[in-house]
Amino acid sequence: MSRFFAKTPFLILPGALLAVLLFTTACGNSKEAKAAAPQAMPVKVQAAKAQKVDDTTDYVATLKSRDSAVVMPQVEGIITQIFVHSGERVASGAPMMQIDPAKQQATVRSQDDARAAQVAQVKLAQQSFDRVSSLANAGVVSKQDLDQARAAIDAAQAQLHSLEAQVREQQVQLHYYHVVAPRAGIVGDVPVRVGDRVLTTTTLTTVDRPGSLEAYIYVPIEKSAQLKMNLPVLIVDASGSSLATSRIAFISPQVDTATQSVLVKATIANSNDSLRTAQFIRARVVWGSQEKPVVPVVAVSRIGGLYFAFVAESDQKGGYVVHQKPLQIGQIVGNNYVVLDGVKPGDKVVVSGTQFLIDGVPVIPQESGS
Repeated sequence: MSRFFAKTPFLILPGALLAVLLFTTACGNSKEAKAAAPQAMPVKVQAAKAQKVDDTTDYVATLKSRDSAVVMPQVEGIITQIFVHSGERVASGAPMMQIDPAKQQATVRSQDDARAAQVAQVKLAQQSFDRVSSLANAGVVSKQDLDQARAAIDAAQAQLHSLEAQVREQQVQLHYYHVVAPRAGIVGDVPVRVGDRVLTTTTLTTVDRPGSLEAYIYVPIEKSAQLKMNLPVLIVDASGSSLATSRIAFISPQVDTATQSVLVKATIANSNDSLRTAQFIRARVVWGSQEKPVVPVVAVSRIGGLYFAFVAESDQKGGYVVHQKPLQIGQIVGNNYVVLDGVKPGDKVVVSGTQFLIDGVPVIPQESGS
């Protein structure tokens, strides 16, 4: 028995230790749970404000001169002289190029010689008619002979008139070998060289008159229902700064079958010559204006190509928690994003410490001064 009781304390002790350990562990877990409870984090917030913003779409447009003349030859031949250079200012009628006129000059001389020969034929026919007319008056020849003589002189004169017209036509044609400026302006690129053979379809150069340009804008057919005359159009640079303003002045009644777009035109003033013909530019079509909320750029984060912002919202305990809201954003106005969907005016958008936040954590909103 003594041996049994001597061993008994050693059997009871482990049970007591287990109870103590369980109690200690429970107390420790309770303290850790209390320690792990998230504490409200102070964050700066700024209320989303409603602002009148323009509903716009940017398109790539092409500028074309409203006063540009394409110089093309009216005859075929070899260029023998070029009198102008690219960028040179020319007056209306100023000589620009010379096409070899030798062949045409030979044609003019040939036609002129034929006309001179016909003049001699007319004189001969006139003399014959005069003789026959005298003999007819004396009763020597018949009236038929007189009529034949009259017909001969009429035919000779008609032939002479025809040859004279041909000579004038060939002389006019000869003038076309001397290419002149169709208007006053600035000479464009001169792609041809002396010795080149040109056709009537060859572009010799252009003459542009400084002044207004036209923006050719191709609007996708999906937006064509919103097109109307006098819609505002802004010409902007790469940074979004406005270079010129205009309004839609032309809407094509047809759809481009290749691009499924509608051509619209807007006249662009170019008083300081900052824009160039055939230049690609960004044309911003303003469809209208509406009230939209705006949020600071610093409040918006981008993850995987999507935009998000944290919004502080009241909870059931009277405090605030943050929720990460996906945003559909529009253009940048100043230092703010225009929000198309995701927040509404008055929402408290977190503008600081967003990198430390996760969805659902409590926060203490502090109104930001900016």
